[in-house]
Amino acid sequence: MKEILDAIQSQDSTAADFAGLSIPESYRAVTVHKDEAEMFAGLATRDKDPRKSLHLDEVPVPELGPGEALVAVMASSVNYNSVWTSIFEPVSTFGFLERYGKLSELTKRHDLPYHVIGSDLAGVVLRTGAGVNAWNPGDEVVAHCLSVELESSDGHNDTMLDPEQRIWGFETNFGGLAEIALVKSNQLMPKPKHLSWEEAASPGLVNSTAYRQLVSRNGAGMKQGDNVLIWGASGGLGSYATQFALAGGANPICVVSSDQKAEICRKMGATAIIDRNAEGFTFWKDEHNQDPREWKRFGKRIRELTGGEDVDIVFEHPGRETFGASVYVTRKGGTIVTCASTSGYNHEYDNRYLWMSLKRIIGSHFANYREAWEANRLIAKGKIHPTLSKVYSLEDTGQAAYDVHRNLHQGKVGILALAPREGLGVRDTELREQHIDAINRFRNV
Repeated sequence: MKEILDAIQSQDSTAADFAGLSIPESYRAVTVHKDEAEMFAGLATRDKDPRKSLHLDEVPVPELGPGEALVAVMASSVNYNSVWTSIFEPVSTFGFLERYGKLSELTKRHDLPYHVIGSDLAGVVLRTGAGVNAWNPGDEVVAHCLSVELESSDGHNDTMLDPEQRIWGFETNFGGLAEIALVKSNQLMPKPKHLSWEEAASPGLVNSTAYRQLVSRNGAGMKQGDNVLIWGASGGLGSYATQFALAGGANPICVVSSDQKAEICRKMGATAIIDRNAEGFTFWKDEHNQDPREWKRFGKRIRELTGGEDVDIVFEHPGRETFGASVYVTRKGGTIVTCASTSGYNHEYDNRYLWMSLKRIIGSHFANYREAWEANRLIAKGKIHPTLSKVYSLEDTGQAAYDVHRNLHQGKVGILALAPREGLGVRDTELREQHIDAINRFRNV
């Protein structure tokens, strides 16, 4: 690994130099173990501790197949799917690996008694497989997490509709929380030159997800002037939705849970902010019954912030806890677009407020390659900025996942893999200087 790191840090290394590097037989990777999938049985979700289930193991480098690339991972990040994997909810990810392993002789590699997790990376291409022409050893890249086979016609209008669509590092093996990762070449995108490795690694999954959910025609198709209600507006997903709304001429109504998180939204440029804890919004009377009076009070509060208008779009991801309120407060003909259910998958809402007001619910999941590329392009141009708040070592990934699980974080948390320290990998200092305050926005709160 030292030889690889030395080549990455040298300004004189060429593509030929990288192509000539020896690939080690093994590498360090964050894993979960198949024989521990029941370790949290009987515990409440909150009591399941990623620090107990995530391991830092030495694992063999996987075989490189056609259309694939091996990437030296300089940095990665923790997403909520890493938390789900670590607590084996809603199901163990080993079921995903078993099913993928049955697809072909090549995919058998993924069905292992350990799962290398992680759905983000920034790093350098080491090797490419047969049929890869767009990328070469030495290319500095980030990776999005869409893995597709594209043998079915269903995926050729929108690759997210491929029947064999999977999330890399969650539904496949050899993910990004490691020193080396295996990706398909059509997951690769250019690393933004003005960002450090850890900054460049942090937007991938959440930035692309928010782009499709809010901006793309496959999602809400946001336009100028739209009022957009954003749950968790300072969090991993919501912080990008807030930026997209502001950059696109919309009006974000940011819902947060503390004054500290409200301050982050103000620093991003938002002015309409609801601190749901400070204002006491409780949408459930008890475990089984919601409180429509709270929906109405919430809608009234939104109208106070919008000059009397209801919201055109709700950016939904908490799920059960908020979904009834989301449907209620959306304007007639408006859109609720949902990409997750972090507070529970069984959503309940009063359908009268949906059908009689011609509202739409749209399901949105990650992003296709084009959407991910556009989202990354906006990062590279300095139009949208990383929301990195804290960086951990690969050894401390369990603690990082614990913090995300307990919502103790702001924005995104990064993980250093091969990078020996923070701040490395910046190639365009002039562009960086123009946006340094925005890049560090989540660090300084």
